[in-house]
Amino acid sequence: MPAHFAAVLYAPTLTDDDAAAATRALEGAGASVGPFEAPAGLRTDSPYAALTADVKLDAGRLASARSALSALGVTAALVPAEVREAERKLLIMDVDSTLIQQEVIELLADYAGKRAEVTAVTEAAMRGELDFAQSLHARVATLAGLPESVIAKVRDAVVLSLGAQELIEAFHAAGHVVCVVSGGFNQILDPLAEGLGLDHWRANDLDVVDGELTGRVLGEVVDRAVKERMLREWAGQHGIPLEHCIAVGDGANDLDMLGAAGLGVAFNAKPKVRAAADAAVDLPYLDVVRFLAGV
Repeated sequence: MPAHFAAVLYAPTLTDDDAAAATRALEGAGASVGPFEAPAGLRTDSPYAALTADVKLDAGRLASARSALSALGVTAALVPAEVREAERKLLIMDVDSTLIQQEVIELLADYAGKRAEVTAVTEAAMRGELDFAQSLHARVATLAGLPESVIAKVRDAVVLSLGAQELIEAFHAAGHVVCVVSGGFNQILDPLAEGLGLDHWRANDLDVVDGELTGRVLGEVVDRAVKERMLREWAGQHGIPLEHCIAVGDGANDLDMLGAAGLGVAFNAKPKVRAAADAAVDLPYLDVVRFLAGV
């Protein structure tokens, strides 16, 4: 029996020709395709376009269908209907370079005069070339001696990704759960998460003694295994199956939670993450995720 999916096209602009090309590509892979339509909730002044269509496809042909879509000139995804139609969903996101536009460790490193050094290590870790926990300890060590007051300055410099607040509001308005888990720091994340009304969040704690950063983090480092564990824990608390969860991230530290969720989304991600994810968003607008998830 054919499995049920939704084909989602998303790009700065879309035309009838794009929809027709996607239909032909899917039909060539053996799919039955309904008409492409703009998803409910897409603003008329949206900075990007999106179209969705119902797709019936033998699960064994999924890889060939995704390959056919990848050859199009627009970004496209095939999303299981089970995710989109779930009565209650859980959205879990990475923070740095996903929920927010910056990497907090790099903002902190600016004050220590170590930005270039730390950025190079961060990028290697996000590509999966370094152990995340070891890389975090090395990067945080460069912050030793910084006054605690820099934390507030960095907090004020943080900028949400475009569409982040709209995404969170849409999920909450539909009765879903929104969480974030970060390899960054609670001193930055706590007020941000509270202001956004998130349901759960977790990050690392910077060690501060006598008003100065010690260059250490306290307790267990939030690495890829912890991120997946928190997804499972929070989903279990709310009685939401993993198949109804959506995970979003950009780096190798996110791979396990993207793989465990029913829909793993790579957001402007490193190549290794993009290749492993169920869908990739290469636009700067995080709210594209709501249309992938059917919210």
